[in-house]
Amino acid sequence: MKTQKPVFSGWRCLKGVLCGCLMAAGMMLAEAAPPPPDKLAAQDGEIILQPLQHATLAMQWKEHSIYVDPVGGAALFTNLPAPTLILLTDIHGDHLQVSTLKAVVTEKTLLVAPPAVVEQLPEDLRARTTTLTNGQSATVGGLSIEAIAAYNLAEDRVKFHAKGRGNGYVVTLGGKRIYLSGDTEDVPEMRALKNIDVAFVCMNLPYTMTVEQAAEAVKAFKPRIVYPYHCRGSDLNRFKELLSGEKDIEVRLRDWYAVSRR
Repeated sequence: MKTQKPVFSGWRCLKGVLCGCLMAAGMMLAEAAPPPPDKLAAQDGEIILQPLQHATLAMQWKEHSIYVDPVGGAALFTNLPAPTLILLTDIHGDHLQVSTLKAVVTEKTLLVAPPAVVEQLPEDLRARTTTLTNGQSATVGGLSIEAIAAYNLAEDRVKFHAKGRGNGYVVTLGGKRIYLSGDTEDVPEMRALKNIDVAFVCMNLPYTMTVEQAAEAVKAFKPRIVYPYHCRGSDLNRFKELLSGEKDIEVRLRDWYAVSRR
């Protein structure tokens, strides 16, 4: 008489494999999460600074929820308040992704962008966008926004970011001035900045600038806190080392590429 193996024995085996796969997937997702947010004391409540990926970040203060260059799909923003304001810096795909914009924008969302970006927006998004050229400023949704020139200086890099096309921004939240560099080199407009509390400064080649250029620019305008971002492939420890003598500048290194390693 032939003995038949119990069916549940095989099921146990399969169940073990499935559980192992789910645990591995859960660990991968946990590892792929963006860095935890930072908090900054300000007038009328703290500012929450949330690095997300590459050039994308979010900020919250009181009822204001600001997304900067939102790309990567709606899932990246699931745990964040819906945006009341979106700042767009440039036309490249790591800054402008219309599909993501459409997924996160609500009827209350306002946008700010340079003319070159506005030209690429669909009509419904253009209608809610304030256009700022380099050097202009405006109050949008009750917040002060200054457009700072963002461009390349080196002859072999000008093709990436011509002067006048992209914006950096200075946003004032709760009395704190927050600078977002966008794609740029260490241009005079950056070096001339005053009273910056927090700066997000790009550095990567060949598109923006070296860590040495970025460090020299930061020494010039002296933000209280600086985050290197848009920094794939850059030696961030070298950047921090170059600023080690600047006792009034805190360098905050965050993993801007955890999500992209999923």
